[in-house]
Amino acid sequence: MKSIIRSLVLAVSLSIFAAPTFAAEKVNIGVPSWTGAQAIAHLLAAVVEMRIGGEAELVPGNNATIFQAMDQGKGDIDVHPDVWLPNQESFTKKYVDGAGTVTLSSNPYEGNQGFCVSKNFGEANTITDIADLGRPDVAALMDSDGNGRGEMWIGAPGWASANVNEVKVRDYGLLDFIEPIRAEESVKTARVKDSIAKGEGYAFYCYKPHAIWYMFDVVMLSEPAYDPAKYVMLQPSDSADWYEESMVASKDALKNVQIAWSNSLADRSPAIAEFFSRFGLTADDVSNFAYQISGKGREAGEVAQEWVTNNPDRVDAWLGL
Repeated sequence: MKSIIRSLVLAVSLSIFAAPTFAAEKVNIGVPSWTGAQAIAHLLAAVVEMRIGGEAELVPGNNATIFQAMDQGKGDIDVHPDVWLPNQESFTKKYVDGAGTVTLSSNPYEGNQGFCVSKNFGEANTITDIADLGRPDVAALMDSDGNGRGEMWIGAPGWASANVNEVKVRDYGLLDFIEPIRAEESVKTARVKDSIAKGEGYAFYCYKPHAIWYMFDVVMLSEPAYDPAKYVMLQPSDSADWYEESMVASKDALKNVQIAWSNSLADRSPAIAEFFSRFGLTADDVSNFAYQISGKGREAGEVAQEWVTNNPDRVDAWLGL
């Protein structure tokens, strides 16, 4: 009996001393503007709070802001939830390869990006390739403001991919026919929905994974096959003359998409940093998250918590259990 009592006392004592360790685990998670990144950010937060017992705060920011904060290592922002490479390569070269202040996950999922139109618009006007957007008849159908050029959404402000797409519009010879538009992704989604409802023409930057594939019947246009000789892209962080010095006349290569986190996190919150090193998703996971949030209008936090509850084995693997 005395032995049992001593064991219970020891167990209670250990639990008391262990509790502050979990309480000390804190992380600030960067939240870019696109839905997939927001979904992953909430999922990271849910695992930290529900399974590690730590604290997670979501901090909105663009790519440059998040990487700079991770580089500084002060905990203002500790992790980027959705790093697309090579789109954001200028940041990883600077902070991962150069400064060595940021760690890039080795568990990526595959991303694909291009330009889309609705299936009905494409079939009605024989639009299958990016070059078809340069036909005057197609451009006229996409011109909603009467300025003589059809509008095409190329991405949100601050997206590296929007810079790539702006160069592509020029180097595909579309500038006389297409006006590249930058706006938040919510604006694009509303415009896609409206154009389909009204039977209007509209083209937009699209990528997989994304909720759009579950929300609307859209098709990705073909482009010239990826050719590194025709894909020389500089970002504003590389040169003030990035637009003039870049040349992109082929499809993007398939992407590796993963999280990245500040190296300083391992000292401040080692359990969270260890979790990040094992974390990995599939493109289908992310598309489903995005659809639940954008398509069904559910709260990202609710979707993330539900997923953690319903997938204990995968979360256990991330936590090394």
